[in-house]
Amino acid sequence: MDTFTHISQPLHGLFISPRDNLLMRCDLHVHTKASGMCNTAFVRNFCRESYNDAEAVYDRCKRLGMSVVTVTDHDSIDAAEFLRDRPDFFLSEEVTCSLPSGTELHLGVYGITERDHIEIQKRRADFISLLMYLTERKIFYSVNHVFSGLTGRRKLEDFEWFASYALALETRNGQMWFRANEEAERLALSYGKIGIAGSDSHTLAGIARTYTEVPGARTVEEFFAGLRARRGRIRGDHGSLAKITADVFRITGSLFQEKPWTIAMSPLAVLLPAVTVGHWFNEIRFCKIWAKKVNASETAPRLLWDLDANFREA
Repeated sequence: MDTFTHISQPLHGLFISPRDNLLMRCDLHVHTKASGMCNTAFVRNFCRESYNDAEAVYDRCKRLGMSVVTVTDHDSIDAAEFLRDRPDFFLSEEVTCSLPSGTELHLGVYGITERDHIEIQKRRADFISLLMYLTERKIFYSVNHVFSGLTGRRKLEDFEWFASYALALETRNGQMWFRANEEAERLALSYGKIGIAGSDSHTLAGIARTYTEVPGARTVEEFFAGLRARRGRIRGDHGSLAKITADVFRITGSLFQEKPWTIAMSPLAVLLPAVTVGHWFNEIRFCKIWAKKVNASETAPRLLWDLDANFREA
């Protein structure tokens, strides 16, 4: 790995307790201010995805027993500026990429370098090129919130790409309906994929409440080697309507603090529960529709020459 991971094995032992050496834990889906602005219409002009400070995220992860810490901001590694000196921090991001079907996908990529980030961002509109780069660089990656409508529409052929090329699936997301997580776990088992877990928390309250652990790992390298060897364990909370609603109010409070002029819109806060209820039931509907379609289909692997009839001749 690089300077974002560990300086040396002896020094690593000073920062990771014997207990954590037995069960190395990491929340593999965490957001900070570096995730940018909300993608929801209207509020995207003034409201952030998250108001978490990177240092506060790190401190909370350590307080709640995470052995190593990463941050997975949307297409950004800016939070690393505040954490690069921590020997138990490693660099990651959540990449917004385009599938061959034209749909969008969030891909978690872990243990990267600054150079990797640049190359990944160049390739995120070309899924095949991105996969080739991640594979060549031996970068661990996962398809996040598989049964969520957060990235928009989905097509059945997307799941064929998951079956063929996904290294891991996020089988427990701390913001997702428990049945959506169960369907993701079932899919991972069906496709023979590695399962991982993360809080996907945009506020401090949920961070490190959902996480992945690997027995016997002592370094970040050993953590991901353990995941590849299928020794990882999924731990922690699922999402709920109450959790989502509380987080939306927390984000709204942080917005008022950062931009006091938005307090003029505070009467609209009474509508927030209705917004989160609508979101929650839309997520349930999305999950049920796509779980039914995927379960009823015989997913066939996608082959590279499906994209280009001349591929075999090349």
